[in-house]
Parts: sequence; C-alpha cells; structure tokens
Amino acid sequence: MTDLLDTSGSPPTAPLGRQVPPLLETHAMWTDEMVAMAGIPVHDMPFVSVGGGMGSFIMADYLRVAGGVPTSGLRVLSNLDAPWQTYEYLTRVSQLPRAKRIRSDSSSRPDNLWGFPSYAWSEAMRGPTLKPLLQVLLEPVFADFYTPVLDNVLRGLEREAHRIRYWDMLVRGEVRLVRRRIGGGYFVLLWPYRREGEEAGGPDEHIAFRARDVHLAVGYPGLRFLPDMQLFRERFNDFHHVVNGYEDHEHVYHALRTRPGTVLVRGGGVVTSAVLHRLITERLRLGTQTRIVHLFRSYYDGNHGPHPWARRRGRDGFAYQGFNYPKSTWGGQVKARMRRLEGGDRARLYDQIGGTTTPYRRHWQRALREARRGGWYRALNATIAELRLDGTGVVATTQAPEGELDIKADYVIDCTGLVGDISEHRVLDDLLRNGGAGRNPLGRLDVGRDFAVRGADSPPGRLYATGAAAYGGYFPGVDTFLGLQIAAQEVTDDVAARGFGTRMSPGRSIAQWLKWVTGRQI
Repeated sequence: MTDLLDTSGSPPTAPLGRQVPPLLETHAMWTDEMVAMAGIPVHDMPFVSVGGGMGSFIMADYLRVAGGVPTSGLRVLSNLDAPWQTYEYLTRVSQLPRAKRIRSDSSSRPDNLWGFPSYAWSEAMRGPTLKPLLQVLLEPVFADFYTPVLDNVLRGLEREAHRIRYWDMLVRGEVRLVRRRIGGGYFVLLWPYRREGEEAGGPDEHIAFRARDVHLAVGYPGLRFLPDMQLFRERFNDFHHVVNGYEDHEHVYHALRTRPGTVLVRGGGVVTSAVLHRLITERLRLGTQTRIVHLFRSYYDGNHGPHPWARRRGRDGFAYQGFNYPKSTWGGQVKARMRRLEGGDRARLYDQIGGTTTPYRRHWQRALREARRGGWYRALNATIAELRLDGTGVVATTQAPEGELDIKADYVIDCTGLVGDISEHRVLDDLLRNGGAGRNPLGRLDVGRDFAVRGADSPPGRLYATGAAAYGGYFPGVDTFLGLQIAAQEVTDDVAARGFGTRMSPGRSIAQWLKWVTGRQI
C-alpha cells in the first residue's frame, strides 16, 4: 500500500512561498557550505527513512529489534501521524473496513519479525473456537486460505509502534528532496509541519538531515485514473458519478439504498471483488434494487498459464490466486530464479507471475451465483472508449469483441488500481534527474539485490528503496507485508556489515522474541 498518498486527513502542504532555495535546487550534489549559505539548519542522523508508511515502520522495526539501533540513531520523515494511516484509509474506502479480512498470509505479520505466533494462532487463542488453526491446516484444498481480520492487524501495528517507541523517531513534514552530499552521505530536505500553538516560521523555512544512509519507502504516487476517466472529469467537472475504488465513494451506496440504480464496475482485482460483494450483499440483505454491469479488460473463462505446472485458476472473467503472487515468490523457486535474471528475462517472469487477480472465497462466490441467477449482475469483456453525462446518469461507450455498446449507468466505480509511474512522485523524479538513479525493466527504481538504488551511492553512504517504488527488481512481492519484511532484513544486514547496528544472532533473536511476547518496550 501507499505511504505518501494523501488520505483526506488533509496534512498541511508547503505553500508556494516555501520553495527550495535556488542554489540547492540547481545543484545535483550539495556541500555543507551550500546548505549553510541557504540558512538551513542541519541535523546529523546516521539513518533516515523517508515515507512514514508501512515500509518505513517495518524498516524501523527491524533496525530497532534486529539491529539494536537506538531511537537516537534513526529518524522517520513523514506527512503521516501513524504508519498505518494511509493503509487503513485505502482499505476502508475500498470496502475492506476493520471487521473484514484482508488479503494476507497468516504468518505475514508486519508487527512481528518472526511470524510466530501467526495471526491464525493468535485469533484461535483469543477464542471462542480453534477454527482459524483448522483452516490453516486445510487450506487451500478443503478451505479458503486463512487471512487475518484487519482490526487485528492494525491493533498489532499500534502495539509494536509503542513498543519500539516509533513516535520518538518520527518527524512530521514534507520531504522535498534527497541529494547526495559531497564528502559522502546525503542531505534530506524537509519542510516541517508546525505543531498546534507554535508560531509559523519564515517563508523559506526548511530543515536538512545529514545522513550516511537513507531509506525510501514512499509508496505509490497517487490514484490511477485511466484516460477516459480523466477526460470525463476535465470535461464535466463531475467527481460524483464516476469514482475510483480507492476514493471515498460512500455516497454511491447511500444513494442506491434510497432508489433503484445501475452501477458499472470496472476491474478484476481484490478491490473489485470487495465492491461487488458490498453491492450484492446490500441488495440481498437490505432489499435494494441495484443492477450491476461488470467490465473486464482481460476476461478469463478457464485456467491459464504458460505451462501445465504454472497454471492460474480462472472463471467467469476472474483470475483467481490466493495472494498477490505465488507463495514461492517470497522464499522458493520464483524468488531464487528472479535473483538470477536480468533485463527482458526478468520482465517476462514478472509478466508470468503478475497481473490482476483476486482470491477465491466461497462466500463471495455464493453471492455472485445468486446475483447471476437473479439476472441483475452481468459481466462483459470490454473496454471503455468514452464516458459522458446523460441527464442524471452516465453513458459509457464500450468496445467489446462483438462491437460497440452504450451502457447507461447511475454510477461508475473504477477499480483499476494505483499509479506506478515513479516520475509522478517529486522525490523519486528528482532522483532520476539529479540523483544518479535509473529505472529497472518495469520502469521503477533500479535497485540491487540488497535494495540499494543503483547509481545513487554516496560513499560511505547508500540509498535504499523498498516497497512499490522498487517493484520490478530482483525480489518480486516487495510491496507486500512479507516482502517489506524481507527487504528490511536485507537492508538491516547490509548497514550492519558497514558498521551501523548489528546482525541478529540466535541468542539475541530469542531474547527479542521474549520481549515481543511480553510486550516489553525497547
């Protein structure tokens, strides 16, 4: 999930007057004297993480627990109050509130380096049934994959954040630039947010962190709006009838509870499944008269894959897969194979294991079957050529194999995801232009096997990137809970080998696990 995506919590942003000083803006590498001449206060810090979402939190957790780094040796720079703020917002608006189960494995615990006790174990121990453990034993043949309840995940994150004293390391503000320092290391330029009651500073007030190592976990730049949706909003200035599944669109469900209506849903992933499930459930339970037209850009009517031992289940348009990637992505054949591939070969393997998928969940399937039988849900293999207002609704002109078709709908919910273009993010775009960074075969940041950004080293310092910005590297699944943990472990080991923190020994691991179990603050 994203780390710096604005989530209607409306954090303050830098006014136009608070621009980066021209002397610094125009130089790709900075000296201490240049920063001093700009009148910017400098804070020395061995390690700085930029982002403040799940990637930064997991990185801080590993450095504190596994690396033994004190809070005085690490700062997290973020526009967020809490690391799960954006993640919780996105899950809520995409119809996965706290009471729902998310798409994550039982042992993928971002609050627990060891993955034990797993979410299933913890849930079973809280009672009143051992069903979660039984489900793990029977998955996926005789039961759906076990997935944790979002509320349990968020509660665990909050507990761990307090345990590692996360807020002692947090500095709230807007990161403007990360530039290499002549002499080694980096400067991270921050426009800090003022606490309530503090007087505002001067028009050019910034602070700079001078760090040996910098970690980037900035997530996705924003929501993805396909060209037809962008054109519709520009043409009609309408943000009501056509919405993104990751936007707050509660008004759609409220309106459908008051009168009959037709909803056009586009997409085939887990957000699409959650939106459909809510629409169908409200018709079945509340008696709404909602009709659903579902568009698939890629329609699957059977199992598919490059060869018999790499097949993905498909039916009724959906491609089914328990998690974002095959499980061997995190610690099996796919992970080992990807680490050996370069260029086009790596891109082709990403193409094989990637794509839009959704988990097969029996309660979702029962609801869909009932909707099909009732004739108020239909799926089409089509793309949208144009959207336009027509009275109180929207007309979507679609292109299907059988020809052009106009679909009249009251609302359109687009579930095609988030923006992956790193040039849309200020900090990442600047690194491409001024920081020596390059792109990998999929267009994201080119990182090595240790997640250091290639071309951006500033010896003895290194610049690391994990999460969505590093997708397409030697480790797939980097933008998942477990992927972020694996990446954080690699970075922690790498900085320890260069003298910052320590590698976690078996004895330290046991001692730290006991502290985790007892909730002891470190």
